[in-house]
Amino acid sequence: MNIVLDLLLLLVTIIYSYLESLVKLFIPQKRKSVSGEIVLITGAGHGIGRLTAYEFAKRKSKLVLWDINKRGVEETAAECRKLGTAVHTYVVDCSNREGIYSSISQVKQDMGDVTILVNNAGVVYPADLLSTKDEEIIKTFEVNTLGHFWITKALLPSMMKRNHGHIVTVASVCGHGVIPYLIPYCSSKFAAVGFHRALTAELAVLGKTGVKTSCLCPVFVNTGFTKNPSTRLWPVLETEEVARNLIDGILTNKKMIFVPSFINLLLTLERFLPERALAAINHVQDVQFEAVVGHKIKKK
Repeated sequence: MNIVLDLLLLLVTIIYSYLESLVKLFIPQKRKSVSGEIVLITGAGHGIGRLTAYEFAKRKSKLVLWDINKRGVEETAAECRKLGTAVHTYVVDCSNREGIYSSISQVKQDMGDVTILVNNAGVVYPADLLSTKDEEIIKTFEVNTLGHFWITKALLPSMMKRNHGHIVTVASVCGHGVIPYLIPYCSSKFAAVGFHRALTAELAVLGKTGVKTSCLCPVFVNTGFTKNPSTRLWPVLETEEVARNLIDGILTNKKMIFVPSFINLLLTLERFLPERALAAINHVQDVQFEAVVGHKIKKK
């Protein structure tokens, strides 16, 4: 096709997309049913994973719960069973590739093909780079990034075969903007966001429109993994709020889920503001949490 026609078509598409987004602000979006879907949630023994399991249990999904903490995941399962849903639990280290593949083989025998995957397991080691141990950096990427690859590779074929499924990447606002003393974590979450975006594009090119993707990007969440977090521009989130936003995004097939939603605006501004203005914003927001700095624990 002529390049001029292509550019005109692009312009029309952009205008239409903006108008469509504007209309959707005022019209409630249709929500899909997840009743009977087989949902695998990693890191289900605590925090966002646990509350997300509750949300799926309320909607009568069949649950496959993974966590490295046996007690935690069993506690989550017990509460989900009270809501009348079928639950299987597995103790899985999401940094162990062979363990992941073995566990997924067992899941297929016990429950069948997983149709919704929530890659939620994560680790964080707040510290300056020189105080961060090598093994902590490796562990961060193994769980926060590589684990997504291994689990998705094992589950995606059945979803693609049926052209039905949903893959959820739990990332962070740190996958779009950086915070000092969290270099490995931010880097791993940037990779997780890239994984989500590239996977989304690849599924579209392959014509697998029935396999949906979502990426969750919250600010600090009160899970206990980061000690005493605080900021001046946004609240520290509770897990219940994040889980509600996540399930809402899944049910409406939302690609990128920011919590709170206005964070997306701040991240957009970062692309256009000069460096001095960005430094001023960082000063105003005053992000603080406990971190190891120079081998001593300080609030930064």
